[in-house]
Amino acid sequence: MANTSLPGRLDQAQPYVIGLFRIVIGFLFACHGAASLFGVLGGMAGTGATVDAGTWPGWYAAVIQLVGGGLVMLGVGTRSAAFIASGSMAYAYFVEHQADGLFPLENHGEASAIFCWAFLLLVFTGPGGLSLDRLFSRSQETTRPRRTSVPA
Repeated sequence: MANTSLPGRLDQAQPYVIGLFRIVIGFLFACHGAASLFGVLGGMAGTGATVDAGTWPGWYAAVIQLVGGGLVMLGVGTRSAAFIASGSMAYAYFVEHQADGLFPLENHGEASAIFCWAFLLLVFTGPGGLSLDRLFSRSQETTRPRRTSVPA
């Protein structure tokens, strides 16, 4: 019998909601990287400017944002990409923003703090539904021969 209670239906939808969360967070993060690297979407901080190639930490952060955000959005290596992205945002918050004040509203580090925690959540939840990793793992399961005997 199908679970028709609200908590039961919410539990059934959970992988897809996590997947949607992952897609949106990854997309927004990748947009930050694209803006910093290529000047699209208004460029860095809406100025149209780009970060100079190879400069520390801005260029490396933008590459992590673009590549990590894209991987998370697609659901490829989600846990690893999210771990690196979370760490980069923790660095951004504590090194770049916190000198201007303790709280995110004071130091303009809200985006760094939110991205840090969102990616850390994805490290623990995994990609959820609608990920390329899940699609690839299912196709491999159907092509692998099943072992019928128990090894000694």
